[in-house]
Amino acid sequence: MRYGHFDNQRREYVITRPDTPLPWINYLGCESYFGIISNTAGGYSFYRDARLRRLTRYRYNNAPFDVGGRYLYIRDNDSGKFWSPSWQPTRTKLDQYECRHGMGYTTISSSYARIEAQTTYFVPLGETLEIWKFRVTNHRQKPAKLSIFSSIEFCLWDAQDDATNFQRNFSTGQVEIVDGVIYHKTEYRERRNHFAYFACSEKLAGFDTQRDTFLGAYRSWDNPAVVARGKSFNSVAHGWAPHGSHHVKMNLGPGETKEIIFILGYHENPADKKFDPPDTQMINKRTVKPVIAKYLKGKNVAAAFQALRENWDGLLGTYQVQSPDIHANRMVNIWNACQCMATFNMSRSASFYESGIGRGLGFRDSNQDLLGFVHMVPSRARERILDLSATQLKSGGAFHQYQPLTKRGNNDIGSGFNDDPHWLILGVGAYLKETGDWDILDEPVQFENEPGSEQPLYEHLRRSFNYTLERLGPHGLPLIGRADWNDCLNLNCFSDTPGQSFQTTTNKEGKVAESVFIAGLFVMAGKELAAIAKRRGLNKEAERCLVEAAKMEKVIYKHGWDGAWFVRAYDDFGKPIGSKACQEGKIFIESQGMCIMAGIGLNDGKARRALASVHKHLATKHGIMLQQPAFSKYYLHLGEISSYPPGYKENAGIFCHNNPWIIIAETMVGNGNRAFDYYTRINPSAREKIGDRHRCEPYVFAQMIAGKDAPTHGEAKNSWLTGTAAWTYFCVTQWILGIRTEFDGLRIDPVIPAKWKGFTATRRFRGTTYIIKIRNPKGRQRGVKKLLVDGKVVPGNVLPVRPPQSKPIQVEAMLEG
Repeated sequence: MRYGHFDNQRREYVITRPDTPLPWINYLGCESYFGIISNTAGGYSFYRDARLRRLTRYRYNNAPFDVGGRYLYIRDNDSGKFWSPSWQPTRTKLDQYECRHGMGYTTISSSYARIEAQTTYFVPLGETLEIWKFRVTNHRQKPAKLSIFSSIEFCLWDAQDDATNFQRNFSTGQVEIVDGVIYHKTEYRERRNHFAYFACSEKLAGFDTQRDTFLGAYRSWDNPAVVARGKSFNSVAHGWAPHGSHHVKMNLGPGETKEIIFILGYHENPADKKFDPPDTQMINKRTVKPVIAKYLKGKNVAAAFQALRENWDGLLGTYQVQSPDIHANRMVNIWNACQCMATFNMSRSASFYESGIGRGLGFRDSNQDLLGFVHMVPSRARERILDLSATQLKSGGAFHQYQPLTKRGNNDIGSGFNDDPHWLILGVGAYLKETGDWDILDEPVQFENEPGSEQPLYEHLRRSFNYTLERLGPHGLPLIGRADWNDCLNLNCFSDTPGQSFQTTTNKEGKVAESVFIAGLFVMAGKELAAIAKRRGLNKEAERCLVEAAKMEKVIYKHGWDGAWFVRAYDDFGKPIGSKACQEGKIFIESQGMCIMAGIGLNDGKARRALASVHKHLATKHGIMLQQPAFSKYYLHLGEISSYPPGYKENAGIFCHNNPWIIIAETMVGNGNRAFDYYTRINPSAREKIGDRHRCEPYVFAQMIAGKDAPTHGEAKNSWLTGTAAWTYFCVTQWILGIRTEFDGLRIDPVIPAKWKGFTATRRFRGTTYIIKIRNPKGRQRGVKKLLVDGKVVPGNVLPVRPPQSKPIQVEAMLEG
C-alpha cells in the first residue's frame, strides 16, 4: 500500500494520508538550529545539542506514537467546532490532507468544512530560529469567524533532566510575555544566558504559558480547554510546565486568504549583559528584538525560504545522474544526499528512534558519514575532522562518542571499541581525495581536548594505525576490545546481570578475543595511510604501512579464511565465530565485505567464493542478513548480539549499513548485475509499493530490515540516522556509477547492470564541472579503457586534477568489457 508519492521536480515526498504506518519525519535546519518534524507536525527543536539545548518537549514511545509538536488549532467561532490542520493532535477526519517533505522544510496543508489551511515550517540560513508560515483561506459562500491557536510545550533545556528530575523542575519554570512575544527563561536567573521565544505576527486576542491551564484538568492535546472554549486564559507559568500558545481571531470573507507568521527561536546574551535593566531579572531583549521584527514580515520570510531552496540547489548540484533506473536517480539526486546531510548534522543523536539523550556524535559514525557529505560541504567536513581528532586519546584510541555542544568525549561510554581509530584514517582520506587540501595534515590538534597536547593531524593518523599493532591477540589478529563495528558483538562482556550495558561492561581482560573484521579494516586503512604518507614524501613510513598491511593479510589467510568465506572473529576461549564449525552464526556479512574491500582475495578467487557464500546463505529479497543461522538463545560469551530475538537488529537482521560493503565487493569483482540487484533490494524508493510491510519512510534508508527468521520479515526500523545513508551513497555514486575520487584525480570506472545502455552524470570536483556520458552498446558490466575528454582521447580512465575552470568539461566513455 502507498501513502504518498515522489515529486521529483520539486524534490519533495508527498504524503496523501496522515495515518502512515509510523511517523514519517523530516529535518529542519542545516547549521546550528535543528528540528524534527513528522507528517502530522510532531517533533521537537534544539540548538546544536539535542540533549543539552532542547527547546521543546517530545514524548518518545508514547501512545499515540507521535505526541508533542508544532501544533495549530483552527476553531469555527460560530459552530464551536475545532480541528488541527495537521491532523494531529485532534485527529479530525479532514476533507483533504497533504504533507510535502522537502529539502529542509515541510509543508502541511488540509481542508475541513471548506476552510483551507497550509503551514510551511523551515529554518532560515544563518539563524537560530524556525518559521511557521500559516495561510488560511475561506472557501465558503459566507464569512468565516475563526480563532487560531498555536501550541508548543517548552523543554527545560536538558532533555534528560527535564524527563526525570520533577521534584526540581515543577518549581523552576519561568516566562515573560512582552509585546505578544512569549519568552521562556527557565534557569536564566542563574547559570544560563540563553532563552527561547515564541512570537506571532498578528495582534493577539490572548495567550497562555501554563500547560495545565491551556489543556485543562484531565484533558489532553486533542481537546484543550482553551480551544474548546474559544478563549485564552492569559496564564503565566510559575513552575510546572511552561507552554507557549497564541490566540489570533480573524474574520475571513468568502474566498479571502490571510497569513500568520509564527517564530520559535533560541537566543543567547553575553554573560555580563543578561538583564535589562541591569538591576532586574528581566531578559535583555535588545539583540533579539530586531531578529523577531525581521522575520515577522512576509517579504523577509519569502526571501529566507528562497535562499534555503537555492542553498539546496548548490548542495545537490554537486552530483546528479540520469540513469535508466528511476529509483537510483531520485535517491542519488535528492533523497540519499539529503539523508547524508542529516547524518552529518545529527550523527546518531536525534531521530524518531534516537531520543537525543543517550548518544552524542559517534567517532566511528561521523568518520563514516564523511563519505556521504564531504563533496557537498567540504569546509564543514574539515571542521568535523578536526573536532573528531581532538577527542582522540593519546594512545591512538578514541572516545566512542562526544557531545556536539562541548565537543568533548563522552565518559559515560568511554573508549575501547578497537575499530574506531582506523575510521579516522579513512575519513581523512576521503576528505583529501575530494579537496586536495593537504594542509589539513599539518593542523595542530589536541589529544583528549587537553590544551598543550597539540600535534599535527598526521600524527593522529599515525597513532590510529599503531593502535592496532600494539593490540594483537594470540593469532596475530587485532584484539576486539569492547566491540568492533558491530557494537553488539561483545566478546569480553560476559554479562549475566539485567540492566548492565553490553558496551561498557567488561568481565574479561580483553587479551584473547580477536576480530577478523578489524584485521580487514586495518589492511584497508594501512593502504590508505601509505598512499597519504607517500604523497607527503614519507616513503619509509609508507613502506612500513604496506609491510604491516601485508603481514596482516597473511594472518587473515591463515586464521581468517574458513574455506568458503572469511571468519568473523575469535572469542575469549580462542574459538572461531562465523565458521562452518559453529552451529549458529556460521557466516557473517561484515568480514566478507571488509576483507574484500581491502583487496583481500581479489587475485586468488577467494573474494568470489566469499561472495557466492553471501548470496547462498545471507541474501533475501529484502536485503542481505548480518549472519546465519540466527542465534536461537542468549550466549553469555557473545554479548548483546544474541540478546535480540532471531531476525532482528544484529541477530540475523538485514543490517542495511553493511549491505553496501557487499555491493562494493561485487563491483570490485566486476559483477554489476548483482551489485545493482542488492542495491535495489534495500532502496526505499523501490520498496515504496510495499509501504505496509516496510513501514518506514520510502524516501530515506533504514538501519535495519527484519531478517527471514523474524515474524515481520521485511519490516524496516531506525530510519534516517544510520551509516546506511553514507555507505549506500558512496557505493552507488563511486562504485556502481563508478565516478570515484582519488588522490590524483577522478576515476571513471562504472560497474553497472548489463541491460543499461548507459547513463549521464554531472560531477563538480575541485572547482570544475564534469559532464560524463557513459555508453554501453554491447551490454557489458564493466570496462572503461579510454576517455574522450572535450573530444580528445585520454588513455586509461582517470581524469587528472586540473586548475578550476568555469566551462564544464565533456567526458565520454564506453564499456568495452
